[in-house]
Amino acid sequence: MAHPKRRQSHTRTRLRRGHDKAAVPTIAKCPNCGAWHIYHTVCPECGYYRGQLAIEKEEE
Repeated sequence: MAHPKRRQSHTRTRLRRGHDKAAVPTIAKCPNCGAWHIYHTVCPECGYYRGQLAIEKEEE
């Protein structure tokens, strides 16, 4: 099993971890109702996806 001979410096550790951040999800505006929703998902407000009704939403 590999075992490090020397301790890694803070700089080297931070350089390696530079890509480990959380990604912000891409949001899009619904063409049907105008609400913001996550890209490639059904609109939570109206239930439409790509111009077609995907989920029946109850009117309140």
